[in-house]
Amino acid sequence: MSGIILKNSLIDALGDLFSIVPLLFFTFLVIEIIEFFYFDKVSSFVKKSGKYAPLAGAVAASFPQCGFSIIASVLYIRGIISRGTLLAVYLSTSDEAIPVLLSVPEQYRLVLPVIVIKIFIGIVAGYVFDFLFPKRSLKLQPDVDIVQKGCCEHILESKDKKDLIFHPVVHTLSVALFIFLITFIINLAIAKCGCAESLGEHLMSNSILQPVAAALFGLIPNCAISVALVMLYIKGTIAFCSVIAGLCANSGLGIWVVISKNKDIKDSFALVLSLFLISALSGVALFLIQKFIL
Repeated sequence: MSGIILKNSLIDALGDLFSIVPLLFFTFLVIEIIEFFYFDKVSSFVKKSGKYAPLAGAVAASFPQCGFSIIASVLYIRGIISRGTLLAVYLSTSDEAIPVLLSVPEQYRLVLPVIVIKIFIGIVAGYVFDFLFPKRSLKLQPDVDIVQKGCCEHILESKDKKDLIFHPVVHTLSVALFIFLITFIINLAIAKCGCAESLGEHLMSNSILQPVAAALFGLIPNCAISVALVMLYIKGTIAFCSVIAGLCANSGLGIWVVISKNKDIKDSFALVLSLFLISALSGVALFLIQKFIL
C-alpha cells in the first residue's frame, strides 16, 4: 500500500509540475525583461520618495521579482530608507508566490487580492511604524560592502543581456524543483490523512492559530517558503488568511541581509519581531473577517 501511495504521489506531483512549467517560464521571462530595464529606476525612485517612501516601497515591492527586498535591506543598513519603508517592502513583496499563482490558470482570481491586500498592509504598517518610531538610533553603515545577489545567485545590478534568457531558465528550474518536492510531500501527507480536509484539520485550518503559525513559517529566509505556502493553499490545506500571513512575513533573502549585515542586533531583532507580529495580526484579522463578516 505504501508503495502505491508513493507512486501515485509522485505521478500527481509530476503531472502538476509539467502543467505549470511552461507558464512559469513565460512569467519569469516577462518579469526578467521588465526588471532588466526598470529595476534601477524603481530603486532610485524609492530612495528619492521622501515621506512617500513607504507607499512607493510597498507598490514597487509588489511587482514579482527576486531582489527588491534585498536592495531595500541594503538601503536601510546604509541609512537611506526608514524602518517603516523597509517593513512596507517586506510586507508587500511576494517573492515566488505571484509567478506560481500565474502559472496555474485556476488561481488567477487570487493574484489581484493577494497583491492589493499585501500592499495595503505594507502601506499602513509602514506609515504607522514611521509615525511611532520617527528617529533612527542605530549606527549607520554607509560604506558597508554587500554583494547584492538574488535567489538564484545572480548579481542584481548585472546588466548582461544573456541574463534575459539565462536567469529565467535557472529561476524556472529552481522553482520547479521546489514545486515538485513540496507537491510530492503534500500529496503524501494527503494520502496518509485520507483527504485534503483531514490534512487541513491537522494544520489547524479552522483555527485562529493557523495564520500565526503561517507567519512564523514565513519568516524563514528562503524563496521555497512562498512556494510552499501557495501550494498548500492550492491543495486546500490552509486558509486564505494564512497564505496572506505567511507571505507578508516572507521577505525572501531580504531579512537575512539585515540579520547578517546589520551590526545593531537589537534593531534586527525588533525588525523581525515587528514583521512577525504585523503578519500574524493581519492574518488573524482576515480570519475573523472571513468567519464573522463574510
